[in-house]
Amino acid sequence: MTKAFDAIVERENKLLCNTYGRYPLAVSKAQGCHLYDLEGQEYLDLLSGIAVCSLGHSRPELADVMNEQARKLVHVSNLFYQNEQLDLAERLLDTCAADKVFFCNSGAEANEGAIKLARRYSSKVAGRDACEIVTLERSFHGRTLCTLTATGQKGLIKDGFAPLPSGFSTVPFDDVAALETAVGPQTCAIMIEMIQGEGGIRPLSEEYVRTVERLREKYGLLVIVDEVQTGMCRTGRFWAHQHYGLVPDIFTSAKALANGLPMGAVLTSDEVARGFEPGSHATTFGGGAVVSAVAAKVVDIMVQDKLADRAMEMGEFAREQALLLAEKYPEHVRGVRGMGLLLGIELACDGKEIWQRLLEERFVCNLTQGRILRLAPPLVIEADDLIKFFKALDLILAA
Repeated sequence: MTKAFDAIVERENKLLCNTYGRYPLAVSKAQGCHLYDLEGQEYLDLLSGIAVCSLGHSRPELADVMNEQARKLVHVSNLFYQNEQLDLAERLLDTCAADKVFFCNSGAEANEGAIKLARRYSSKVAGRDACEIVTLERSFHGRTLCTLTATGQKGLIKDGFAPLPSGFSTVPFDDVAALETAVGPQTCAIMIEMIQGEGGIRPLSEEYVRTVERLREKYGLLVIVDEVQTGMCRTGRFWAHQHYGLVPDIFTSAKALANGLPMGAVLTSDEVARGFEPGSHATTFGGGAVVSAVAAKVVDIMVQDKLADRAMEMGEFAREQALLLAEKYPEHVRGVRGMGLLLGIELACDGKEIWQRLLEERFVCNLTQGRILRLAPPLVIEADDLIKFFKALDLILAA
């Protein structure tokens, strides 16, 4: 480590709460699919800020929109009508079967809003005496007290925060029988990720999704899909639920929505949107003019450049490369999971050393569940960059 790196670590230890296990890398700038450290060394970014900067870093068109909008209107609060919000809403709703949208600031806030909407609709509109939300083991829905409770993980993530809110139950992942046992008249909604991200890049099966639909019909409950990580073309469709032919009652978006600016959204049907009314839910900063203008441009680029198709194409290429390594090193690689450019390479052992070696070779990816290398690169990544990564991983596994 250099003196400059040591200095920034010392400065942070003095100034910030200790809540992050930082990577041994300080980023000074980013461009396209690459990050640069304090000495100007280049790293290939295969994580894109955890599926956030899907159009790449420092995208000139987005910088232009940001600059122009900031000189026109930044913030007046949600007490006023604003065309920027409506322009974005029209673009988003054109990509899916939803009718209405609520804008907020993050994925956790979007999921919190989805939970509130589901409960309020069930109570105030549907007249159901049901408030329980069923979620899946190893899911991740956020770090507010409510979304933390919905998150199906144990350990440090929940340690010390008791008492957590009531009204949630967690069932084993993709277990049809367990879901059928847990759901009943008391169930307000089932909340799922089509592909668990933090949980190890685990897609749901078709059978499980059909069961969710059947239970919705049987009990009149709502289906909430957390698309915070899987949405915005990441999996090869604009929304991951479109792979399954599922129409959620509510689904959420964030991460890639404004390509790095803080933004979230709750999307729903006209019917379920009746659960909200003035005063029932709100946000100070959500849907501000600058982030809305940038997000609208993000959607435009994704649609015009057919980035869902590109994610599918490049994802299949990456999957093929990973499967070759699994065949070559069966003692080290157990398999490959995911869709599009959200892939998990499951290692046969603790993956920390392999992840560390990749970082030393200047490849940035993520390690989740201790042994899953998570790849979520910008959707604009080139095949040559992916080849470089897999060649480096090949050499590391060989050693």
